Amino acid sequence: MEWIQVSISTAHEGIEALTSALEDIGIRGFEIEDPADFCEFMQAEFPYRDYVDDDLVKEKTEESVKVKIYVSANAAGHEQLAAVRELLSSLSSDNSFGSLELSFETMNEEDWSENWKQFFHPLKIGKRVLVRPEWEECDDTDGRVVFTINPGMSFGTGSHATTQLCLEAIEEYTKDGDTILDLGCGSGILSITACLLGAKSAVACDIDKNAVDIAVRNAELNGVSQDKFEALAGNILDNEALRRRFENEKYDIVAANIVADVIIGISPFASGFVKPGGIFIASGIITERLDEVLSHLEKSFKIIKICDKNGWASVIATV
Repeated sequence: MEWIQVSISTAHEGIEALTSALEDIGIRGFEIEDPADFCEFMQAEFPYRDYVDDDLVKEKTEESVKVKIYVSANAAGHEQLAAVRELLSSLSSDNSFGSLELSFETMNEEDWSENWKQFFHPLKIGKRVLVRPEWEECDDTDGRVVFTINPGMSFGTGSHATTQLCLEAIEEYTKDGDTILDLGCGSGILSITACLLGAKSAVACDIDKNAVDIAVRNAELNGVSQDKFEALAGNILDNEALRRRFENEKYDIVAANIVADVIIGISPFASGFVKPGGIFIASGIITERLDEVLSHLEKSFKIIKICDKNGWASVIATV
């Protein structure tokens, strides 16, 4: 299997929080390059430090901190990379994390975004949904609703367990005429598929403006008109105006395929987005943190069902 090395520029004080956040989205294993370690080494009782090349010292001490991860060069790796991008976008307002710039060791970003397509093929999910990449023909749909997608660099191709858990819940609970709110929409796969399954309208929201643009394009690809689908850029954790809008409108189904920490963060007010008797779908939760997430959701929601797949969990709840 081919692997892509991804380097994230950060700050010394952000290393622990960044690696913890990466673990929450399923990233395991890191390489950390920290100039502070080199400085500590040089300042220790090292008898030969006078023989260390000055250029090496200059190079090591001027480098930024790097947290390096590896993703597979296939569709699953693309999902991971997109999730990493979304995570970094959510952390970008905190200066303690540094620049959070991404760089790629084995190929440039344009090559990566194109080459992974060879691994992404039509995918049947649940009983009624088929996800079809825009560049592939699919004659045998098996009578399923077809969501056509060009995900760009956004999260949500359907190959990741968290997306599949959400799609299965969307398929189960969406009724004709429902209204949908998709928090952390990525490619728009959940909200657009809900429209294809009979929902009356959907609002998709993401902190990443790039994801919002991609979701709009995917809605157009699937013939979902602008009067049925709206995509917004914003962070509901700190955008009170956005929260008030969602509270005023209320929705039959609210989906949040994000990460455990964000689900915990929105749990005190997310129930206000859901109509009485409506459905809240939370996913992106590694199973090790399921109990922690449940302890927060149970304060505002009644838990209906918990599902799991490949080390990830989803929670279906109501108000």
